[in-house]
Amino acid sequence: MRAYVEKAFLDNNIERISNKYGLEIVDMAPTSKYYFTYDKNGLSFIKDSQNPKEVLNVNFLKGKLGWRLKRTNHESNLKKALGKSKEPLYIFDATAGLLSDSMIFVSLGHKVYAVEQSRIIYLLVKDGIRRAEATIPSLNNLKLINANSINAYKEADTSFDVIYLDPMYPILKKNIKKSGEISAVGSILEIENLIDDQDFLIKSFMNESFKKLILKRPLKSKKIYSNINYQVKGSTTRFDIYI
Repeated sequence: MRAYVEKAFLDNNIERISNKYGLEIVDMAPTSKYYFTYDKNGLSFIKDSQNPKEVLNVNFLKGKLGWRLKRTNHESNLKKALGKSKEPLYIFDATAGLLSDSMIFVSLGHKVYAVEQSRIIYLLVKDGIRRAEATIPSLNNLKLINANSINAYKEADTSFDVIYLDPMYPILKKNIKKSGEISAVGSILEIENLIDDQDFLIKSFMNESFKKLILKRPLKSKKIYSNINYQVKGSTTRFDIYI
């Protein structure tokens, strides 16, 4: 895959990414398919070269997530789902994605082991962490890996307090215009031929041993398993908790 980098932005970071992950650095914007771009905003991804203004970039310091990180005390439902604990929790985020909730977890003082199956999303998030780690010290409590989450959980040499599952929500017609990031993530999964089999993912983790499993779902979606210990409900989202 190509990474479009103007000479002014060519640095050791993008060269390291290129060497480690096999990206071909070019100094002219590709005219076919999809590609990475690297500039003052860090690493970004363009899913359609015919529409280069649609860019996916991960920024933990600005935008919606940056706003959430400044208001972690307002994340009452997420905190209720985690429950009270005297010590920081060690959370296994099996569906890391753009780290929208894992960043809240570490900001609340917990440790997170986050797994993302997509190499493209992993690289975007990893670069977002690089740009934010000097400003957000709690990122030291986050480990992000690129792997199959079920395999990673089985192979982990530690015990986790919580498994956190946040499979992609279905995009409703009325929300299409508001679902830019979700749509981009879906396109990336298609590009990488990754199957978003939510039922299989959930079932696989339900069959594993765990202390606590939190499943995040749309408020009105059907219950997948009947043995829910309790639920935390918000205006549009609910957390199904299994112990």
